[in-house]
Amino acid sequence: MTSHPVRQRVPLPGISSRAWEHPADKGALVALRKLKGFDTLLKRLSGLFNERAVRLQYLGSAIRVDERQYPFLHVLLLEAATGLDAQEVPELYVVANPFPNAVTIGMDKPIIVVTSGLVDLLDEEEMRFVLGHEVGHALSGHAVYQTLLIRALTLSGALLLLSIAIRLIIAALMEWSRKAELSADRAGLLATQDPAVAFRVHMKLASGGQLEHLDTPSFFAQGQEYDASGDLRDSLLKLLLVERATHPFTVVRASELRKWVDSGAYTRVLSGDYPRREDDDSADMSEAAQEAARHYAEAFRQSQDALTKLLRDLSGLAGSVRDWMGGAFGNKTNGDDDNGSDGKQN
Repeated sequence: MTSHPVRQRVPLPGISSRAWEHPADKGALVALRKLKGFDTLLKRLSGLFNERAVRLQYLGSAIRVDERQYPFLHVLLLEAATGLDAQEVPELYVVANPFPNAVTIGMDKPIIVVTSGLVDLLDEEEMRFVLGHEVGHALSGHAVYQTLLIRALTLSGALLLLSIAIRLIIAALMEWSRKAELSADRAGLLATQDPAVAFRVHMKLASGGQLEHLDTPSFFAQGQEYDASGDLRDSLLKLLLVERATHPFTVVRASELRKWVDSGAYTRVLSGDYPRREDDDSADMSEAAQEAARHYAEAFRQSQDALTKLLRDLSGLAGSVRDWMGGAFGNKTNGDDDNGSDGKQN
């Protein structure tokens, strides 16, 4: 694994996870954080059963990272957690698996698991981004709130509804999960504070690691082509391809992270303009919902996807027809009133 010279990073004291959460992710999280009694109960139940079994499984079959085992990963994890001002540092395990992957598991005491394939693929700065990504998941409480919602839906009898309703619920949960990955990518970037490193991770994950054969502008051009390419058939296919996916496509993730950087939001956070953890309890649900609505409206307005453009055109056509009808019938009505008034016999 390649190491890089130590570089200074901007401290982010008291930073709230709301600083990096994607608007569509944040809106759900802010609302669900109000249900403190439910998520505490869920944590307790998980801690008594599933989490203990999962931790024991990795404790007995994988390598727990510490000062003596994978010490460089231990240092990177501490630095990533410090960079995001985490109050607790999750346990980290390396599991023997050639497929590059990382996951955060658990709700009461989350643990991070990375595969040996990922450790072999990435250099130290790139691993810092990945570990920051996973710490971001833990700090946002994605496991807690996604599990809470799934179990709440199950308990409410949602699974007894028609299959189309179940499919819509699952689709909504998957959409949330994909947006949670975009949130965690932002956390990873704040941990490493080097956009080039973050983009390099996505390029390596997409290619298998042969960066000498890749070109960054061409890589991002792919993302633009994916968004804009094809006709309505391609648009529908893209919807079907991600319908059951928990993660966005790698090229799309890089493009979305670059948009966040280009928007100026990343720079504002580094300058100290970010929400504080101490204000999480008073976060406004309506404000978060409005931010999510603005995001989707802006994405709808700017998208070059064929289906989205068609919907925009139809929306514009409907508005034009409405205005024309209002003008035509309104004028006619006014004319009839005038004529009626003029021809009225007293």
